[in-house]
Amino acid sequence: MFQHKTGQIKTFLRQWQLQSMVIPGIVWMFIFCYIPMFWLIIAFMDYNIAKPMMDSPFVGWKHFQDFVTDDRFWRSIRNTLGMSSIKLILGFPIPILFALLLNEIRSLRFKRTVQTISYLPHFIAWTIFGGIMLNWLGEGGVINQLLIAIGVQDREILFNSEPKYFWWIAFFSDTLKEMGWSAIIYIAAISGIDPGLYEAAELDGAGRWQRMWHITIQSIRPTISILFILAVSGLLGSNFDQIFMLKNNMNMKMAESLDLYIYNMGLVSGRHSFSTAVLFARSIVALGLLFLANFSSKKLNGEGIF
Repeated sequence: MFQHKTGQIKTFLRQWQLQSMVIPGIVWMFIFCYIPMFWLIIAFMDYNIAKPMMDSPFVGWKHFQDFVTDDRFWRSIRNTLGMSSIKLILGFPIPILFALLLNEIRSLRFKRTVQTISYLPHFIAWTIFGGIMLNWLGEGGVINQLLIAIGVQDREILFNSEPKYFWWIAFFSDTLKEMGWSAIIYIAAISGIDPGLYEAAELDGAGRWQRMWHITIQSIRPTISILFILAVSGLLGSNFDQIFMLKNNMNMKMAESLDLYIYNMGLVSGRHSFSTAVLFARSIVALGLLFLANFSSKKLNGEGIF
């Protein structure tokens, strides 16, 4: 053990120029992620932004009791879990499938073209992409025209004004925007697989789908497990930018996620302590989900983050 530690120290000292490149990232994380955690204390105060923080009176668990009795809070929990569950169950496998199919393309130029086109939407801000989606989903938009052309519907529908469609709009738009970018890590994992495994399997008579299932998927299973654990831990989170751009007064009943609820309570209504209490509770639950997902993954397939 001591020799192993000594070897690590020698390697670190030998590569100190390379290792020092991580320092800006550590400083950024400390400033923007750890120092702000001190302000979580206002969840237990009646905080007034016009006064010094420590002059605000402590109220204990008052704000926590308030939000658990708020029907709007539980509606936001339902909406968040609904949208997150759809994205997890249906959306999580899509980048994996896309990476697998992309790996089967033999033309390198065509593969690079498809990959580039697929991840370009990731770099478009939701303020722009959301506007594009609203245009597509509007009356006379491309979605209505397509559905009418193939006979699925006989009239134009203003999709974004119908609350029942919102969860699926969120899933569709998020998948369209992030599918290519999310697939990059799987493509990178696939590129590290020994080509000799495929050659040996082909000599043994394995078909393309058999090689994909028994070699490709099995080889990237640790990557899939880690990303699945992180996805489960984020079930109570939502893409705030996406929801903020797509919501309106007509679909708010199904659109108000937990992040939007925190925003409305904290910045719109000025209830800073209340919104901090909700955020604090959500973080604790997310941490519990992380440990639960990691424990389950290690039990089921022996893979986990820690």
